[in-house]
Amino acid sequence: MGQESVDRILANPRFQELVAKRSRFAWTLSAIILVVFYGFILVVAFNPQILAVPLGEGWTLTVGVPVGAGIIVLSFLLTWAYVVRANGEFERLNREVLEELTR
Repeated sequence: MGQESVDRILANPRFQELVAKRSRFAWTLSAIILVVFYGFILVVAFNPQILAVPLGEGWTLTVGVPVGAGIIVLSFLLTWAYVVRANGEFERLNREVLEELTR
């Protein structure tokens, strides 16, 4: 791929739209997971007794276990959300850019 092709791609408005949407979405998902992860770590560091509360009378399972599992599930859900959008909207925009450049 020559420099002329690269310049045409970078100048394409659909490509710029693709990059902006993908970046905004990725940063949003990253911010969500960072807030959740660091929030959990801050709770563990400064108020661990909240997570040490048993889920029920006589139970050994504490609140921390489902909260930790929930964080893992949230990570999978956010990954799934990105994949769905990447395979849908982002892929469509990518095809449109390629079609415009091959005309």
